Amino acid sequence: MSRVVPGVLTFQDLQHITGYQRRSDVERTLIDQGVHIFRGRAGPWTTLDLINQAGGLNPASDEKYAPDIL
Repeated sequence: MSRVVPGVLTFQDLQHITGYQRRSDVERTLIDQGVHIFRGRAGPWTTLDLINQAGGLNPASDEKYAPDIL
C-alpha cells in the first residue's frame, strides 16, 4: 500500500520526470544532476526541497520579515 506524502517524490514520480524506467537509469540521472536520493525498498525517492536545492534554490525561510527592513 502506498501513501501520498506531500513534498515526497516516489520512484514512479521520478520515472515520469526523468523519462527513464529502469531504477539504475533514474538514480544515475538524478545523482548526475546533484539531486540527493534515498534508496528504498520500492525504489529511489527524494523530496521537492532536495530537487530545488540541486537547482540552486534556497529553501523557504520561516522569517516573517526580510533582513533589509533594518
